[in-house]
Amino acid sequence: MTPSPKPSTAERRSGRCVAPLAFVLAALFAQPVWAAELVMFDAKGCEWCAAWDREVGAVYPKTAEGSLAPLRRVDLHGARPRDLQFITGVVYTPTFVLVEDGAEVGRIAGYPGEGHFWGLLGEALKNLNGRKTATTAE
Repeated sequence: MTPSPKPSTAERRSGRCVAPLAFVLAALFAQPVWAAELVMFDAKGCEWCAAWDREVGAVYPKTAEGSLAPLRRVDLHGARPRDLQFITGVVYTPTFVLVEDGAEVGRIAGYPGEGHFWGLLGEALKNLNGRKTATTAE
C-alpha cells in the first residue's frame, strides 16, 4: 500500500479557507426549517393555559402536528414580537394562531379540552399551502 501524496502548502491553505467560508455562506442563505408555526398567546396565571400544558404541552412537539407547526409561546401582555405584529384581535388566553409564511391561516380561541383541541388544530392545518400529512390527508 502506498501512502497518499501530501498536499502542497497552497492546497492546505486553500482547504482551510473553504470550510469556514462554506459554513458562513450556508448560514447566510439558510432558510427556516419550517414555514409554519403555532403561536400560543398565554398569560401568567392562566388556568386554561396550565390545563393545555398538562394535557397537550408535553406531547405536542412529538406529534405530526408539532413537527408541521412547532409551538411558539407569546405572552399576551408582553411586547409583541416584530414578526407577529400582523396578528390582531387576540383577547383570550390561550389563543392559538396558526401562522404560515407571515400570515395567519387558522385560529383557536380558548382551550376547549384535549379532544376538541386536536380536532380544531387538524382542521386549521388543512389551510397550510400544499402540505398534506397523516393528520391532514383526506
